[in-house]
Amino acid sequence: MGFLNYLINGVSLGSVYAIIALGYTMVYGIAKMLNFAHGDVIMIGSYVVFVTVSTMGFPPLAGVLIAVLACTLLGMVIERIAYKPYAERLPLPY
Repeated sequence: MGFLNYLINGVSLGSVYAIIALGYTMVYGIAKMLNFAHGDVIMIGSYVVFVTVSTMGFPPLAGVLIAVLACTLLGMVIERIAYKPYAERLPLPY
């Protein structure tokens, strides 16, 4: 039973690493700059789910949908404040 448990844990952790790497690859491929704020945005989303479900009494699916909206808005704010002004000033590498 120990090997099967290690196998399942390894595959699930490897899947999380693959999703994170895919996110970094997509952002770098499109914007030509790295975004190390992924973890912060995901943390805010999980906190929004926690607050909406535990404190406000929303069902879990509604909490996830509210978190998706909150993270989308946060991403748009980060892009407007942090990326766009600097990306317009920096020359492209190609």
